Amino acid sequence: MPEGPEIRQAADQLAAALVNQRVTEMFFAFEHLKPYEAEFIGNCVTAVRTRGKGMVMSFSNQLYIYSHNQLYGRWYVRKLHSYPQTNRQLRLAIHAKKSALLYSASDIEVLQHSDLATHPFLSRIELDVLDEAVTVEQIAQRFRDKRFYRRQLPILLLDQHFLGGLGNYLRSEILFVAKVFPTLRPVDCSDQQIEALSQAVLSVTQQSYQTKGITNDLDIAMRLKTQGYKRGYYRHYVFNRDNQPCFVCGTSIVKEILGGRRLYYCPHCQAK
Repeated sequence: MPEGPEIRQAADQLAAALVNQRVTEMFFAFEHLKPYEAEFIGNCVTAVRTRGKGMVMSFSNQLYIYSHNQLYGRWYVRKLHSYPQTNRQLRLAIHAKKSALLYSASDIEVLQHSDLATHPFLSRIELDVLDEAVTVEQIAQRFRDKRFYRRQLPILLLDQHFLGGLGNYLRSEILFVAKVFPTLRPVDCSDQQIEALSQAVLSVTQQSYQTKGITNDLDIAMRLKTQGYKRGYYRHYVFNRDNQPCFVCGTSIVKEILGGRRLYYCPHCQAK
């Protein structure tokens, strides 16, 4: 599933292609949305924003399109009426100066402004980790909040109500960078560990956004890249690297299933 950084990158591409551009044609795959197609024609895209893993496009007619890529959704920005060769199903097409095409996603809605505050997904996001206004102190307060502090960290970090935008690869990488053993709860952590976790949430997520998904130390990643290693090998510290040596200490990375999802950690760097 695309995580917050990937959705923000897609939003940046869409904004560059569509903002202040007049819609010439609109296509919705779902029958209940088709009556809205004509309402967008002739109107401009005014903004493309993200909220956690959700995206909201604003239009000059005061309507909004909400989308969530879920597991397989993918946006393409193409030349006008140019479609990629893919077996995916087209769900939404916005044609202006360029074409913005959303494939495979099924969570798409047309909203009024009054719907945004009560939307089931959007209203759950209290803190978005890619919001530039979010601070380390705010995240630390979340970890200490009694609503959250007795939940295991791997479960908690996937809860979008806790922190919007985090997902499976980010949780493993955040726990590694913070040097925290994965089965701990916030209530089990020292103040220093809470501080390290809070800093890692922001630094790892921001780096992933800025580098298109690299969460490893950038010096390590660059060195391995120049040595000819593929991106999949050096992209992450621990995620998807079970039985491979830790880049920091050389210990074999361990893979476990926690919360029904894969989790990776270094038993030495993240010792209890």
